[in-house]
Amino acid sequence: MEFPNAQIMVFAKAPIPGAAKTRLIPHLGKTGAAALHEHLIGQCIANALKADLCPVRLWCFPLMQHRFFEACRASFGVMLRLQRGSDLGERMAYGFRKTLETCSYALIIGSDCPSLTQQDLHEALTALEQGHDAVLGPTEDGGYALIGLRRVEPSLFEDIIWGRDDVLEVTRERLQQLQWRWHELPLRWDVDRPEDVERALTEDLLKKETLISNHGA
Repeated sequence: MEFPNAQIMVFAKAPIPGAAKTRLIPHLGKTGAAALHEHLIGQCIANALKADLCPVRLWCFPLMQHRFFEACRASFGVMLRLQRGSDLGERMAYGFRKTLETCSYALIIGSDCPSLTQQDLHEALTALEQGHDAVLGPTEDGGYALIGLRRVEPSLFEDIIWGRDDVLEVTRERLQQLQWRWHELPLRWDVDRPEDVERALTEDLLKKETLISNHGA
């Protein structure tokens, strides 16, 4: 591994029908949306492991004992960790705090961004290794699919409305206030809406047979 002192944290919610990928439920049904979520998580883990850059951990929410997370541990050999906190910001801050106790730097990546590449992961870790305080992987919806840190600063995660289109800009402003040096990756996009699914199919990031087999009420 090129970055043995780093770690990649894949953050994922349990694929519970009705609670996963809710904006896709009208398009795919509750079961289909949850199954697509499973597929995206598995694809994300496989991509991070195939890059072979550093250890990969799957950070689970709201519990580690969900049968899908257990299947990921068995299939991919990844260690499971539990996200802790009342919102996504608290959970990310906790993940970084625990991970940076034993690592020099770390990345958190979301599980619904198949456009995030192995090259992106390498670029992010390289920037941190070279001394950048932080790395951001911006997405077209105004958020980010990746954040990397060398140290934890709670203000990066506090009082943010996650899912709004100003998350990235607020985070940039706070990095400026901290006078941190950060690096940004190329702009990517998440799979959240029906048009994102069609785009993923067009760009060969999803296979149509996956959606057919995943469709459900």
